[in-house]
Formats: sequence, C-alpha cells, structure tokens
Amino acid sequence: MTTDDQEENRKSGFAYAAGLTLFASVVALGGIGWLFDRWLATAPWLLVAGLVLGAVVGFYQFIRLTSRLSD
Repeated sequence: MTTDDQEENRKSGFAYAAGLTLFASVVALGGIGWLFDRWLATAPWLLVAGLVLGAVVGFYQFIRLTSRLSD
C-alpha cells in the first residue's frame, strides 16, 4: 500500500466518521427529546428542541472532523 493510498483511506475514514456523527447526534438527541415529551406530556416541544440541538451538535462535530481532512 502506497503512501497516497494510506492518506486517501485516512481522509475517507474522517469523512465517514463526520457523517455518522451528524446522523447519530440528531437521532440520539431527538430520541431523548421524544422520551422526555412522553414523560412530561409536553409533545412535541422537547422532541423539536432535541432535534434542533442534535443538528447543532452534529454540525459542530461535522465541521470539526472535516477540518482535519485538509491537514
């Protein structure tokens, strides 16, 4: 395996991790919001808050991880 192949594998690994992190944070925080909505009977407000917070956290992590691609 050449150095170029190793570098390409490293960059594709960061790209997959960034996408997965974005998806997982939205799903996890949306799920937590949904559970709190059911527990506190505040539907759909905590679900919406969880989805928005998950998107914010996910995009922050996405940008942080993809910035490593240029290194």
